[in-house]
Amino acid sequence: MSALTLDNIDLQLLAQLQTNTALTNQELAERVHVSPPTCLRRVKRLKDTGLIEREIAVLSTDKLASELGHGLTAVVEITLDRQDQAALEVFEQRVAPIDAVQQCYRVSPGPDFCLVVHAANMPDYLALTQQLFTADANVRNVKSFFSLKRSKFGASLPLPESL
Repeated sequence: MSALTLDNIDLQLLAQLQTNTALTNQELAERVHVSPPTCLRRVKRLKDTGLIEREIAVLSTDKLASELGHGLTAVVEITLDRQDQAALEVFEQRVAPIDAVQQCYRVSPGPDFCLVVHAANMPDYLALTQQLFTADANVRNVKSFFSLKRSKFGASLPLPESL
């Protein structure tokens, strides 16, 4: 991966793509006022350098609820007994492959980690906590907060309008 110097066009591309990755290359090029080949080349460069990690679809939990149920979303605070670098990394590696763990943040002060977890129901959540936390001798404390309603959800990073 080579070093990348961002310019205002790159910022505009990133801002547009954070909002809607379904735009065609032509539409994206028109929105940032560049030619389609330039747009394609720049987006490829942003992906190749890792600034764009991946493209995903954000699903509507409310609209899927009639088919799948609302499920259960929890914000979970985790405190470890040992907080040395190796112990923190072991915990991160333990939760990373678990699909139910949607987000994992190492935080300070307070707990060592905050997780955002989604489970189908309370029995599934209980099984997950037993798998991840009860079986881990280094987990000292687990505190769960259950979401009653999602009033906002986003994944966009705030970007300056220009450099």
